Amino acid sequence: MRIVVDTNIILGACLGTGAANAVIAACLKGQCTPLMGNALFNEYEDVFGRDDLFRNCRLNGDERVELLDVFFACCEWTRVYYSWRPNLPDEGDNHLVELAVAGGADFIVTRNLRDLKNMELRFPQLRIVAPDAFLKEI
Repeated sequence: MRIVVDTNIILGACLGTGAANAVIAACLKGQCTPLMGNALFNEYEDVFGRDDLFRNCRLNGDERVELLDVFFACCEWTRVYYSWRPNLPDEGDNHLVELAVAGGADFIVTRNLRDLKNMELRFPQLRIVAPDAFLKEI
């Protein structure tokens, strides 16, 4: 099963959120294959560079970097050749859908359900789910 893991999920895992932890653990155990592309990689790097987001984090900086490295190692790197516009209300989220379509993902796992479920273009094979709903699928 191929998935796209939004940055808010790995951030939640670092902060100790239960369902987010379990999604990342499922990726690391090989229960699902996370897809990674250039835009999502850059977003992860940007988020992990914001120290203010990690004030209450259970992981220190070195542990967060190690988690991110291990997560990247289990990702299937995917090239995105097509942009699908217009699509989402927030232009910054379109890369998630493009990566999912390019890699044949079954799910985008995110806490940002409202924006991602308001797609103008529909991809019937792709489901947008919260982490707890995704865990019921695996």
